[in-house]
Amino acid sequence: MSRTVYVNGDYLPEEEATISIFDRGFLMADGVYEVTSVLGGKLIDFEGHAARLARSLAELDMVAPISHEDLLAAHRELVAKNDIDNGLVYLQVTRGSAGDRDFAFPDPETVPGTVVMFTQSKPDLLESAVATTGIRVISVPDLRWHRRDIKTVQLLYPSMGKMAAKAAGAGDAWFVEDGKVTEGTSNNAYIVKGSKIVTRELSNDILHGITRSAVLRYAAEAQMEVEERAFTISEAQSADEAFVTSATTFVTPVIEVDGAALGDGTPGPVAKRLRELYIEESLKTAV
Repeated sequence: MSRTVYVNGDYLPEEEATISIFDRGFLMADGVYEVTSVLGGKLIDFEGHAARLARSLAELDMVAPISHEDLLAAHRELVAKNDIDNGLVYLQVTRGSAGDRDFAFPDPETVPGTVVMFTQSKPDLLESAVATTGIRVISVPDLRWHRRDIKTVQLLYPSMGKMAAKAAGAGDAWFVEDGKVTEGTSNNAYIVKGSKIVTRELSNDILHGITRSAVLRYAAEAQMEVEERAFTISEAQSADEAFVTSATTFVTPVIEVDGAALGDGTPGPVAKRLRELYIEESLKTAV
């Protein structure tokens, strides 16, 4: 049975869904996206994702082609139509199609944006194996553009980072720029030294993670010390533990960085506790 997907206001079987070959998301990577997790049939951190979507659109001078209310309704409808218990809703908004290829932006008054959404069922989202075992990461140079705070669909280099990690037998790669870790290929990065959690401060250099924001809030409420600053790979290798956060992996421990095991080589207590807190608290506010 095929999935029901959303294309510009219509709910369609996935095999019937089409967009123009001139869509700027396809030709220019001129688009933004969000991924919202679903637990128990409810959306996690939806308001945060909607707010970041609005910010990304504004930073690119894109007009929002769908209202907040319709966006929420469409997410819920897709979850229901596809009977998603645990999984994801992927949303992509592009500048649309002017009917030909041109570097200049089309007039938003005459060329509406494109909105597509689809679901992915992830039965093991909550009980992920890597949350128990942890992951190994490698470092790679950060060669991306310098507006990483905008969640664009320009994901080729992060994909290359994922493949480099896979080739090295690792679970992910951390980007390094000017000797400091920026973030993971699809997540924010953290180390723990003593009782202190260290993660890079917000700027144009990293994505302003919705899960990051929530996890740091829960950490503060739990009386954990947080320092927002950049750290080096050598600092990470000498840390007691490390972890990453994202909407699709929540809090996932890191047990090795560039071949150096952290602590005793198993997930540490801070990452474990933050994962528990994030899931507990997020379920309370899920919609």
